[in-house]
Amino acid sequence: MAEANPFRPVDDTARGLARDLIEGATFGALATLQPGKAGPSVSRISLATDEAGGLVTLISTLADHTRALHANPTCALLIGEPGETGDPLTHPRLTLHAEARFVVRDSAEHGHLRARYLALRPKAKLYVDFTDFGFVCFEISEALLNGGFGKAWRLAKADLAPGQRTT
Repeated sequence: MAEANPFRPVDDTARGLARDLIEGATFGALATLQPGKAGPSVSRISLATDEAGGLVTLISTLADHTRALHANPTCALLIGEPGETGDPLTHPRLTLHAEARFVVRDSAEHGHLRARYLALRPKAKLYVDFTDFGFVCFEISEALLNGGFGKAWRLAKADLAPGQRTT
C-alpha cells in the first residue's frame, strides 16, 4: 500500500500565510531537548522579528529552556493561535525547525536587536537590560504549515524569506 503524501505543492498562498504567521507572532511554543534526558520540553516565549524578518526572542539565563538551548541549540517553534470561535484545528499554525543562536550582549547586533525589540515589544523595557536576559535568534531550516484541515505544506527556508511572498 502506497503511503499518502499529505503535503500540497508550495505556492504563493502557502508562502504568504507562513510570512503572515511569522510577522504576526508575539509569542510561541518553544520545544527543546532536556539536557541529560531523552525527552522534550515545551515553553511559551515572546517573539519578535529582526530587521531581516527572522524570529528573535529575549530570554533569561535562569529559564530551563535557555539551559537546554545552550546544551543543544536544535529546537522547534510553534506559532499561530486559534481564533475565538470554531474548532482550534481549523486555524493556521506553523512549526519551524531551527537552531538557536545566542547574541553576544556587548555586540553591535545586540544593540540593533534591543532597539527593534523594544519598538515592537515596548513592555520588555521593564526587563530587557537585566543582566540575566539576552537575545536569541532562530536560524530556520524548514517549516511545516498547517492551514486547517486538508491544507498542509512543507516549506524550505527559502520559502520563508520576506521577499518570497507575492500574495
